[in-house]
Amino acid sequence: MLQGNRRGKGKTVLVAGGAGFVGSHICDALLARGDSVICVDSYITGSRDNVRPLTNHPRFRLVEQDVCQFLDIGEPLDQIYNLACAASPPQYQADPVHTMMTCVAGTGNLLALAERHAASFLQASTSEVYGDPAEHPQREDYRGNVSCTGPRACYDEGKRAAEALCFDMLRARRVDARVARIFNTYGPRMQANDGRIVSNLIVQALSGKPLTIYGSGMQTRSFCYVSDLVGGLMALMDVTPNPGMPVNLGNPGEFTINELAQMIRSMVPRKTVIVYRPLPKDDPQRRRPDISRATDLLDWRPTVPLAEGLGYTVEWFANSLGGRVRRVAAPRRPRNVAVSQAAPAQS
Repeated sequence: MLQGNRRGKGKTVLVAGGAGFVGSHICDALLARGDSVICVDSYITGSRDNVRPLTNHPRFRLVEQDVCQFLDIGEPLDQIYNLACAASPPQYQADPVHTMMTCVAGTGNLLALAERHAASFLQASTSEVYGDPAEHPQREDYRGNVSCTGPRACYDEGKRAAEALCFDMLRARRVDARVARIFNTYGPRMQANDGRIVSNLIVQALSGKPLTIYGSGMQTRSFCYVSDLVGGLMALMDVTPNPGMPVNLGNPGEFTINELAQMIRSMVPRKTVIVYRPLPKDDPQRRRPDISRATDLLDWRPTVPLAEGLGYTVEWFANSLGGRVRRVAAPRRPRNVAVSQAAPAQS
């Protein structure tokens, strides 16, 4: 029988993929509000450095395990966040079979764990379920334009299958499952070599290398700072009643890749040039979320402008790479994220 989780502070929360970029920030935020956190990670793409400052915390426990294997926890659980999957094309295409199995078998194992503990479950899905969208901006009722046989299918179709599992378990009243469709997210603790556009351009700029843009650079993306995303994920997990449908989480501000590159160049005091390379197969041309559902159901909207968030991110990468940056306007530090809170992820 479906049961809700305990509300308020003092919950026990499992974060699968908790040593990753987003997962480690969720661990920080949960501990900060008084929860106990069990971080599960295989370190295939996660980094021990991301959670090293937490290892001596009395309410933090680290479990090294692949979610594709059977998982059990020897204590009651109230919530499970599933972020256990490589999330950038070079990483998820490096072992596409394992990527698919992480999405399907791994999510199945975590849903079974949630059922055993009557824990609420949040699935970190992705805007990639929309593929190269023919609808703009993307609403949650848009069914997408996804190639099921292309090089991105292991991730795109894997995440779509994971969503189907979640909603089947919800309809069967076996798990209180929620699904967030995450759009491009950036911030401190991104891996320098993860192949994402923000980290690629920042690392290239700080290293004095040409900035690589694939295609014409006129393709668009929306970029959400990590503290905003974490706030949205936690709001979706905690909202009552369960929305019973997927919720987009992202920043609706839309920028071309050329605009992003120019912003990063303005923050790094090194002269760099831009080079253009062929666009990868199935790479989306336009990507921007409609966040009306998140605003209505969660009272959530992003608050960190791109220039501000890039400033924090460039500063963090500069510290980790030993470079220098041109200071940008830096108002208040975003909630849940402190640039100096953890050591930089290692490439």
